[in-house]
Amino acid sequence: MTLQLKVPKMACSACANTIAKAVRDIDSASTVEADIKTKLVTIQTAKSESEVRKAIASAGYPASQFEI
Repeated sequence: MTLQLKVPKMACSACANTIAKAVRDIDSASTVEADIKTKLVTIQTAKSESEVRKAIASAGYPASQFEI
């Protein structure tokens, strides 16, 4: 499943790396792409959206859904 989440608190590459690590901690096969300028994170994962949101929020970066 592909998720696109807006992460308003993501401000730098270290933030993006923290978010990617949080997602990979729950799904090691996931791919995470983060765009710091738009604050958009695109995630390919087998986990549910709620699990991914919880993992990112636990890392200190609550996400809101990005509408295309």
